[in-house]
Amino acid sequence: MTTTLTRTLKLPSLVLFGLAYLTPIIVLGIFGIIAETTGGAAPAAYLVALVAMLFTAHSYGRMAIAFPVAGSAYTYVRRSIDSRVGFLVGWAVLLDYLFLPMVIWLIGGSYLSAQFPGIPIGVWIVGFILITTLLNVLGIKVADKANYVLMAFQLLVLVFFVALAIGNVVSANGAGALASGQPFFNDTASFATISAGAAIAAYSFLGFDAVTTLTEETINPRRTVPRAIMLVALIGGGIFVVVSYVTQLVHPGGVFEDSASAASSIALQIGGQLFGAVFLAGLVVAQFASGLAAQASASRLLYAMGRDSVLPKAVFGRLSEKFHTPVANLVVTGIVGLIAIFLDVATSTSFINFGAFTAFTLVNASVVFHYVRQRRAGQQLNPMSYVVIPVVGAIICAYLLSRLDSNAITLGVSWLVLGVVVLALITRGFKAAPPEMTATEKATVEAAA
Repeated sequence: MTTTLTRTLKLPSLVLFGLAYLTPIIVLGIFGIIAETTGGAAPAAYLVALVAMLFTAHSYGRMAIAFPVAGSAYTYVRRSIDSRVGFLVGWAVLLDYLFLPMVIWLIGGSYLSAQFPGIPIGVWIVGFILITTLLNVLGIKVADKANYVLMAFQLLVLVFFVALAIGNVVSANGAGALASGQPFFNDTASFATISAGAAIAAYSFLGFDAVTTLTEETINPRRTVPRAIMLVALIGGGIFVVVSYVTQLVHPGGVFEDSASAASSIALQIGGQLFGAVFLAGLVVAQFASGLAAQASASRLLYAMGRDSVLPKAVFGRLSEKFHTPVANLVVTGIVGLIAIFLDVATSTSFINFGAFTAFTLVNASVVFHYVRQRRAGQQLNPMSYVVIPVVGAIICAYLLSRLDSNAITLGVSWLVLGVVVLALITRGFKAAPPEMTATEKATVEAAA
């Protein structure tokens, strides 16, 4: 009997995984950079980014209804547009899914290394990798339970931060100061600066689509997954706007001694040394929770591509009969994570966004292709939901892709060129379509969904 993924996840678990992937506390980690870019209008940037991401979240929801299987953008594009284009999207998404856990572990290791300079950063990174890999190997149910604890602590730190920030503002300027339009628009901010900040703030949303990779482990996925995607985007965006708003009230404007560590200085200002230590702990715990979800999602994408024989099926397309998890893929992502020992945060994060925005753009396009195909088959779909909204989403994501720095674009294009070479090899010079799931496997997966 074929080993399959086990359906155990409900809506709250999916939303928690999506939020863990987003890492809500990251809004404080990059607050200084966005406030500096916008001229002191960080919440306005997050509000614009939230609107932009909701268009794409809607498109992911339409595709999750049409194709309730693991694989996310890779599966949606290959089913709606073309198998070769789907392969290249999957290849591009690997930049995001495969390397994002590495970046997360590196950031967590950097926080701890700064606090404990006597311990090499490599020790922290290896520790992150071993623990998260073990939890994910044991199964999505175990990782799910761990996520409840980790997310609770992370959100608790955010709640205390907001409460202390409000108390600081009230004590300094009175309760009336809590209602202000300055954090959204002021003399030093403009549409251009807010738009530039929104392009950066949109990076905080990367991963809201990650819940689609857990489709085959979700109960009633056609209903649950689309709802989870929208809730993750809305809740995450709401947290980003509120937290950046109160933080901007504590520190108006966008001038900092060090914008990269602005939130740490603000934490010390509003809560003293004790809260500063708790804040650091919250950041580290958040990185662990995010790494847990990111590694789980990356392993499921590799599993979908391996099951299709696009990647070696004997390695990537197998599940553990004991744990019902893609153990080999989890080990691969752990090994990739070891590269973090030799990189810095700036270098490692410079190229992962290329894959994400490429995927977002083409998932929006795939909804339109799906609409056209369904109309030809005689099925009527809502043109607003399946054409207008996805087209707007595609335009926004293509724009954000163009806003990436030159290094990210160069590395991203180079990765895609390598993908084209791999595609040419497995399709015998593009003469054949990339391998697909066998009829038996496809029937098993879709019947279970």
